[in-house]
Amino acid sequence: MKDTQTAETVRTQPASQESRAHQSSAPTSFKRLIRLLRYVCAGYYAGGKGMPCAVQWRDEKPFLFGPGEPTFTLILNDKTAVAAFASLDGLAFVEAYVLGHMDIVGDMDMLHTMREVTTDRHPLFYFWNLAKPLVFGQTRMDRSAISTHYDNSLGLYRGFLDPRHRCYSQGVFLRDDEPIEDAMTRKLDFAIEAIGAKPGDRILDIGGGWGAFNEHAGRKGIRVTSLTISKESELFLKNMIAEQNLPCEVLNRHLYEFEPGFKFDGIVNLGVTEHLPDYKRSLATYQRLLKPGGKVYLDASACREKYKFHSFISKHIYPGNCSPLCLHDYMTHLADTPFRLLGIWDDRHSYEITARHWARSLERNRDAIVKACGESTFRKFHVYLWGTVDVFRNDIMQAYRWVLELP
Repeated sequence: MKDTQTAETVRTQPASQESRAHQSSAPTSFKRLIRLLRYVCAGYYAGGKGMPCAVQWRDEKPFLFGPGEPTFTLILNDKTAVAAFASLDGLAFVEAYVLGHMDIVGDMDMLHTMREVTTDRHPLFYFWNLAKPLVFGQTRMDRSAISTHYDNSLGLYRGFLDPRHRCYSQGVFLRDDEPIEDAMTRKLDFAIEAIGAKPGDRILDIGGGWGAFNEHAGRKGIRVTSLTISKESELFLKNMIAEQNLPCEVLNRHLYEFEPGFKFDGIVNLGVTEHLPDYKRSLATYQRLLKPGGKVYLDASACREKYKFHSFISKHIYPGNCSPLCLHDYMTHLADTPFRLLGIWDDRHSYEITARHWARSLERNRDAIVKACGESTFRKFHVYLWGTVDVFRNDIMQAYRWVLELP
């Protein structure tokens, strides 16, 4: 990242003065970009939207947009960045940052106010993501997608998840300013109580992640079987279980391929419904694996439209046909099963707070994460986590916990 120089306001300068003030080595395409941004931003800021920002070519003086001091500065390092920015395509813009063609200095949270002036129109990419499971098979595609996301260095996830539980879904906050660790403990306790798990009970943990539920429930004497299709997750969980002598196990098995030969007392799904968008199939699988009278705890991020992830998320973070929970679609399929819905809880604000904790931790641990995973991985998660804050804050996405019971 480069430090920005003292900004010179150019929005109101006559063209002749601006030309003299900005004798620069910037290419013609950058100058055209500045003119385009003036045109696009004039109505945008006039309507009271957005946050003030600055755009500059390499280490030259920045051009300012919006009233007041800029909250962030976009530093364009080459013509690739200029072309990506000029396209106003959100995916191209973010990829320019991830690949180092562009640097961003300042408040990353406020960068996402630019969402309204960018587009995300990639229909062929969108439909190919939906078609791939039909071509290659759902479980094969899931293994590839999960590996892409979760088989990064553990140093990445230790760099932003809460250190007590390493839980990769929302905490349950009672106050905005309470520690994330306490919010995660509250959520895990809620899950255990919701399914009525007792010492000695056998509980299926779908998507073991970094051991949040396995460890927390195992320490209470609950026998947890965690399923994962990530090699890094499997190795971490095996070592954790052995080191703590927990009454638990981990299996590298897809949920739909799992045939234990017995039924579980309860099932827990922490943030994996997004990876199981075939609700009819997942509900039938829960019914097959659960004892009568058993309960299922689930939590997930959600959206009012199915498969409504930004192209950046679908390409770089969660590839494949991953989808936020579409609650009304889920409830339609739930109505065709014997399951009873015992309760549903709105966690949108808690997920916003959770994501903010993650994003700030990522920034604090930048050097260690870059050393472990590389600059581009840091930048991908930098955009992803602050974007997650933005979508929950603005109700673009929602989040829920819910509990089911099999009669």
